[in-house]
Amino acid sequence: MKPSKIANAYDQLFHLSISENFNQNNGINQHKRAIAFSKKKTNANVLDVGCGCNGRLIELLLSEGFYVEGVDISEKMITLVREKFKNQTFYHADICEWTIPKKYDFITAWDSIWHIPLNEQIKVMSKLVGALNQNGILIFSCGGTEKASEHYDASMGEEVYYSTLGINGFLELMIELGCICRHLEYDQYPELHTYFIFEKM
Repeated sequence: MKPSKIANAYDQLFHLSISENFNQNNGINQHKRAIAFSKKKTNANVLDVGCGCNGRLIELLLSEGFYVEGVDISEKMITLVREKFKNQTFYHADICEWTIPKKYDFITAWDSIWHIPLNEQIKVMSKLVGALNQNGILIFSCGGTEKASEHYDASMGEEVYYSTLGINGFLELMIELGCICRHLEYDQYPELHTYFIFEKM
């Protein structure tokens, strides 16, 4: 599935993340753990990849004194999040093609990069690490499979593509990119939803 189709799908699915039934705690404790590893506690520059329109993670990061920027491929998501956070900067772009404009102290890609094509995973992860300052923190969620894989799912109402390098694939790549793994957790076990926290050394 091309990223443009993901954008079209989330233009139709935006209402799910702002509905009363959405779990507002999704990802909060995981990000608090990542923030605890951050050596820069104030005035840190943060990039939220696949920021969506919900804003719960942005609010958490802002409460820590961070300056947050976001990028999302969905035009609808970006329109809504810009309305909610008028003093922050948001980019409407495809992370696979987007040139990241500066260095960041903290990057989050929560439930987002698993939608990029499998053959783009290494390039995008390398790009994110390259956009981190030294000792910068990267937190991202992924499919915790044993091997690289990809599949489609329509459980949300629109067909959406997912891909992962697998646990060892991400570990091997991030170590090669000069990062150290600070945390790895199957946070919804027995589901394969997994997240990593890496520090760029």
